[in-house]
Amino acid sequence: MLAGNPPDAPPTPATVTGRDRVSLVTYVALLLITAAAWIHILWSGMQADDMTGMSMSLAPTIAEGALYVAGWTVMMAAMMLPSAAPMIALYAATQRTAGSAVGRLGRVALFALTYLSLWAVTGVPTYLASVVLGAITAQALAYIVAGLLVAAGLFQLSPLKRMCLRGCRSPVGFLLGRWRSGWRGGLAMGWAHAAHCLGCCWALMAVLVVAGAMGLPWVLLIGLAVAAEKLLPRGEWIARAIGVALVLLGAAVAVRPDLAVALRGGGSSM
Repeated sequence: MLAGNPPDAPPTPATVTGRDRVSLVTYVALLLITAAAWIHILWSGMQADDMTGMSMSLAPTIAEGALYVAGWTVMMAAMMLPSAAPMIALYAATQRTAGSAVGRLGRVALFALTYLSLWAVTGVPTYLASVVLGAITAQALAYIVAGLLVAAGLFQLSPLKRMCLRGCRSPVGFLLGRWRSGWRGGLAMGWAHAAHCLGCCWALMAVLVVAGAMGLPWVLLIGLAVAAEKLLPRGEWIARAIGVALVLLGAAVAVRPDLAVALRGGGSSM
């Protein structure tokens, strides 16, 4: 795969930390995709008439579900690609001598699309959950919001969160530990990385949907939270601080159920 390595051998740390044309193109492409996704989200939010979140009928339909999943995918690209960029770029660096430039870019694109595809698939249960939430009374929904906030906060403090976050925060270690060569290898590693990311962030995304009703302020806030705990120094402590804040917010909603209405109505929709 790389000069001096057997084809199926994992790259060494030194070989994945350099920068070449493929890595640069990867970063630029991810930046452009992320910027386009955020522009779409901000434009949609400013154009929306419903200020309480994504509106939908009580009976789910295939057309409405497809539209929802498409919007969810754009939102996941905006929120998740920035924190996934180091891993994707490192994978691109391992491909610097792997055949033609088109082949290298193709493998990198497959890795990134595999990552994004798993997040896109989560839009299906998210849509169904949103339909169910739309049929629940305001009082019952308030207690659901409170319970979810507490549960999400406790997950942020859990060993499982730390394990998944460690994989997201250590792209070199993750890549070396799960190295697979070739197209199938890129697919497998992209899927494994996406699974770790999903395990790390599912609770925050549940808060976005249930407590935040997909409001624009919540999208921005949780997007920043995801990036901070994955990219900044001492990200584990940032995750714990977020967890404590969510538990306290959930307790406040349990005591004052009317706060749930403020949370879910606090931003323009996607």
